[in-house]
Amino acid sequence: MSGVIVDSNILIDIATADPVWGPWSLEKLEEFSDLGPLIINPVIYGEVSVSFNSIEELEERLPLSAVQREAIPFEAAFLAGKVFAAYRRRGGDRASLLPDFLIGAHAAIKGYAILTRDDRRYRAHFPRIRLITPRLKN
Repeated sequence: MSGVIVDSNILIDIATADPVWGPWSLEKLEEFSDLGPLIINPVIYGEVSVSFNSIEELEERLPLSAVQREAIPFEAAFLAGKVFAAYRRRGGDRASLLPDFLIGAHAAIKGYAILTRDDRRYRAHFPRIRLITPRLKN
């Protein structure tokens, strides 16, 4: 496996010690860290930052030392735009590009899997990406 993008919901589960999802998210983070790099991008970092008052608090509370920070490639941004345009043509109701399109395109371009609990958009718009979710045995 070339790498795993860690979706914001996984990091939030861990940071908030979510009683339902925290243990699963931490277990999967640890499991997949042995198989290849764990990756976040600026979109994920931004989504997670909403839960914190400062960068220092975010950095202190999240296991960010376990993940690599990676920019979204321009090719992925282009793909995200094309997938979003197709979504809108099919009647999608959002007027602006959604974070999941950028995250999914990043994974698609780089050949990464995505560790997430919210797989609906990824499955619908990036069906070839490997998803690591609570519903699948890995």
